[in-house]
Amino acid sequence: MERIAKTPGVCGGNACVRDTRVPVWTLQRLRELGASDHQLLADFPSLGASDLTAVWAYVARNQTEIRRAIRRQGLNGSRAQSRKKTRGTA
Repeated sequence: MERIAKTPGVCGGNACVRDTRVPVWTLQRLRELGASDHQLLADFPSLGASDLTAVWAYVARNQTEIRRAIRRQGLNGSRAQSRKKTRGTA
């Protein structure tokens, strides 16, 4: 069984962990925000340590895809920073 899969019509076709609806980009973004593997496993009880190992390997091989997925969600930190600057609140 493939641990990471893209299924048309599921989570916008984004890469997800096996038979879950947990997108790889979500886990990567949470990691960027400081979540540890331990925290991720507690927050996503359907995932196991081997799933996270597969996720991090997928992210390493597909960095551009994951960055784009995060940007599409409007979760890019630099975009939020630039909005603050234009409002004069930075």
